[in-house]
Formats: sequence, C-alpha cells, structure tokens
Amino acid sequence: MIVLRLASAVREVEMSDDASTLNDDTVNPTARNSGRQPALTGCPWHDVNELLQAAGLRPTRQRMALGWLLFGKGARHLTAEMLYDEATLAKVPVSLATVYNTLNQLTDAGLLRQVSVDGTKTYFDTNVTAHHHFYLENNHELVDIPNPHLVLQKMPEVPEGYEIARVDMVVRLRKKR
Repeated sequence: MIVLRLASAVREVEMSDDASTLNDDTVNPTARNSGRQPALTGCPWHDVNELLQAAGLRPTRQRMALGWLLFGKGARHLTAEMLYDEATLAKVPVSLATVYNTLNQLTDAGLLRQVSVDGTKTYFDTNVTAHHHFYLENNHELVDIPNPHLVLQKMPEVPEGYEIARVDMVVRLRKKR
C-alpha cells in the first residue's frame, strides 16, 4: 500500500529550480534538478528515503522517522501537534518546532498539502492530488470528499499580476441537533 501512495505522491512533486522555499542546508541541488523518479521497493524506510531524495531533501534521521509516520499509514490528515504526539509515542526524539519545520519543508517540496480549516488549525494532507474536504466540527477531523466531480461553477476575477494556484474547498459539517 505504501508503494502506491508514495508513487502517487512522487508523481505530484514538481521539481523546481527555485530553492527560496527551502533552507539551503536541506536541499540536495543535484536531486532537485534531476527530476528523477525514486526507485520504490515496498520497504517503507527505503521508500521514504527515495521520496525525500527525489524531492531534493536530505534524508536526515528526523525526516526519515517523521516520513515513516506520515506516509506509512495510508492517506492521512494530521496537524503538527498530532504528528508530534505520534512521534512521542513512537519514541522519536523530535521537538514540536522540528515537526513544524519538517511538515513545511515536505509541503514546499510537494509531498504534503496544507489545508487551513480556520485561522487557528492547519492540517497536512498526505494526498496531494486535487480534492476537497469535509471538516467535522464536533471531532475536529478532516475527511476527503469522495466525489471527484465536485466543481466550482464560476471562479472569481483574479487581480492583475496574480494567478490561481489552487482552490481548496472545505465543507464544515456538524451533527444534527
């Protein structure tokens, strides 16, 4: 299962020559510019290593451990705090700041998708394909909307000098009273 998910994530990664979104010490310029596809084997540890390198990220121990937790359990929606709690339970020695930095680096590399639910809660989605979400207010849970044919009827006028990067639709749900 991880091979298919990682392969899907790799197809979505756009290799960019613009390193401004990542720290220089985290980028492997050769891998970033090569655009190579990782050699996925089905071994999660090996596949996370390949995925990171193909995205131009150095596979540090902390990135490898967090990548294992993120990508080894199927499509997921996690906050930084949720991943930090999982890492703590798994005895992975990382700080919350490292978790935030790693999630942002993986997002910048195209391996995760950031979904903001409101001004205070941001989820990181391991499914980077174009899709929308339900937000279950009672559980504080983000769930993929299964209908791939959900579309916006009309897009707003975009101010000059800008282009639409992506549209994220979050439909908020709560239990009926």
